[in-house]
Amino acid sequence: MIKVEGLTKRYNRFPAVQNIDFEVPKGRIVGFLGPNGAGKTTTMRILTCFLPPTSGTATVAGFDVLKQPMEVKKRIGYLPESPPVYPEMEVHEYLSFVGRLKGIPSSSLAQRVREVSERCNVADVSKKLIAKLSKGYRQRVGLAQAIIHNPDVLILDEPTAGLDPKQIHETRDLIRSLAGEHTIILSTHILPEVEQTCDEVVIITRGQVVARDSVRNLTSRLRGQEAIALEAHPGSARDESALESALRGVPGVSTLTRRAARSGTVHFEIESEPGVHVRGALARAVIESGWELEELRAVAVSLEEVFLELTSTESAPAPTQEAAQ
Repeated sequence: MIKVEGLTKRYNRFPAVQNIDFEVPKGRIVGFLGPNGAGKTTTMRILTCFLPPTSGTATVAGFDVLKQPMEVKKRIGYLPESPPVYPEMEVHEYLSFVGRLKGIPSSSLAQRVREVSERCNVADVSKKLIAKLSKGYRQRVGLAQAIIHNPDVLILDEPTAGLDPKQIHETRDLIRSLAGEHTIILSTHILPEVEQTCDEVVIITRGQVVARDSVRNLTSRLRGQEAIALEAHPGSARDESALESALRGVPGVSTLTRRAARSGTVHFEIESEPGVHVRGALARAVIESGWELEELRAVAVSLEEVFLELTSTESAPAPTQEAAQ
């Protein structure tokens, strides 16, 4: 649905984005992440035909953003970080105005305004001036204008900015409900929002894509080895040092750290050597040592850790073809 190949945008000699490649399949929600100045907004402005690329190509719903901008604009809904609302208009007036601009027939416009007002939870303020609305309500009016024409693609820049926790939860539910019938690019600095909402993540830094994958795969790739939390109960055994020695002796275990645990249990965090899966052997070691296995689970690197590792100036890896696939 969205395909970007070799996309570059330069301002004089400064490259805002450099030769980036990524695809967003139909019906998926993709989180677009990067530090300030990484090139996210520039990329989104190119996809929405606000800026032309210097080189490379980008297509949305099969149409080229440079050669067929009007066809692209018909098929996208865009919510920039600052909602494009007119404060002197009432909510229903503004949504009707946007609907006419986007070609909704007069016969169905009023019904469509009611539908998006209810879906975005602004029906209760439809007769109010936008100037008198809170920032959260203005954000939801902005989301309503983005979906009023039922576009194929939604590009959302910080869609929950300014919302309270209840509104954030409702907006996340709305975004998830739009997946399938819409393809969504979601840019945000709230990393838990990405984990809870998005199917995949594209991370960009210094104008280059450094990773594109699911959250789970990204965390696994960054760690490079299996990390495991293990908790055991003494059962008939009492010798904790014997258990620790047995766990350290499992082939493939590289590090083992004792952690605080509930009363009556012991807790270890274990890392394996790269490419070695040790959970089965660890379980056997616990049982053969006379202990009862209470918990054995994989420990994932958080998305925040992945983001910081991939975007830090000192450690950000050079983009590779694999990273962008």
